[in-house]
Amino acid sequence: MLCENITVNGNRLYFAGVDTVKMAEKYGTPLFLMDENRIREKCRIYIDAMKKHFGKDSFPLFASKALCFKRIYEIMKEEKMGIDLVSSGEIYTAAKAGFGMEKSFFHGNNKTDADIAYAMENGVGYFVADSIYELSAVDRIAEEKGIRQKMILRLTPGIDPHTYAAVATGKVDSKFGVAIETGQAELFLKEALTFENLDIRGYHCHVGSQVFDEDGDVYLEASTIMLHFAKKMEETYGFKAEILNMGGGFGVRYTESDPYLDIEKAIESLSKHIKATVAELGMTMPKVIMEPGRSIVADAGMTLYSVGTLKEITGYKNYVSIDGGMTDNPRFALYGSKYTLLLANRMDEECDFECDVVGRCCESGDIIQPEVKLPKPVRGDIVAVCTTGAYNFSMASNYNRIPRPAVVMLADGEDYLAVRRETFADIAERDV
Repeated sequence: MLCENITVNGNRLYFAGVDTVKMAEKYGTPLFLMDENRIREKCRIYIDAMKKHFGKDSFPLFASKALCFKRIYEIMKEEKMGIDLVSSGEIYTAAKAGFGMEKSFFHGNNKTDADIAYAMENGVGYFVADSIYELSAVDRIAEEKGIRQKMILRLTPGIDPHTYAAVATGKVDSKFGVAIETGQAELFLKEALTFENLDIRGYHCHVGSQVFDEDGDVYLEASTIMLHFAKKMEETYGFKAEILNMGGGFGVRYTESDPYLDIEKAIESLSKHIKATVAELGMTMPKVIMEPGRSIVADAGMTLYSVGTLKEITGYKNYVSIDGGMTDNPRFALYGSKYTLLLANRMDEECDFECDVVGRCCESGDIIQPEVKLPKPVRGDIVAVCTTGAYNFSMASNYNRIPRPAVVMLADGEDYLAVRRETFADIAERDV
């Protein structure tokens, strides 16, 4: 199977040791299932690997944009993870969950004055500055609040990770960060050091997502560029970077053809390279931070749908329509993302019917996955889409006024509700 938390018993699909068909019957569909044990396992892999290879001061941050609701932050708190945040909404949710904000990092290429003030009022530990304009705004608001705000500077090292163009963020022309290659990053640091209310601690970069390079060539190259830049800035301005945040981006398996990535091995490879480069440059070893999101929660998620209609166009193609769609999973519409689909209540039958599995939205692009092979579905069958823990619930919308699904956590063979199903009344509540 695609992941070890997916198993089969007779004709039934099991996820995290739980019968998925029973979950569909109990909670209804569409339904997000999340494997809590898997999430905790991934957190511990990152924490242990980073401490082992980078030292006790290094730690991972969970990238909230991948999956955000209160229970996730409670788990991150229990596992002693840090978090990164990209909006006031994520800050609010983390605070409601009781997460200690001193281990939070606030990202975003356009933080409004209201965002900045709200983050400070909630005690956010670090801001990740994305531009010179942001430095000025944070300095001004920090002065008003009588604080000195800790900052790291987001830079673009000019790396192409050869992944989806939409999620490649380390190239020179990215909308995120300030380019090293153009000389603007140096001006960024020079300006940052002039602000009295900013406490500059180091640098951040992020090369992109779905990177499967286990030997870490993309990360090794990015870290080389970042460290050489840091050394030059140390020599020029006397600024020693305390923090080097290498971002996230390790890939996950959406299909059987995707490779398996050994996270611990990848971190070990990056550690050896960074330590060697630091020694070569005669620098002090910085505190290394990473920001996994997808690789912590993606294969901890599965979405269940009920089959509605079957449309066979003789000589052309077949469509199987489900009761969800781009409202709960827009990733195929956005990126052409690949997924593994299974018929959860008929796992013992031959997959000899090719079809496009499509959603219920009034939109031609509402496709979950084309050219899927399943047993020929009938109304009421349960379609399971694997590896949907990242960027599915967090991107869900109310297009066509469709309510968002519930989120059910699975832990040690038990199930519990983490996010209730949205109602029509919830959707209309803000209408005046």
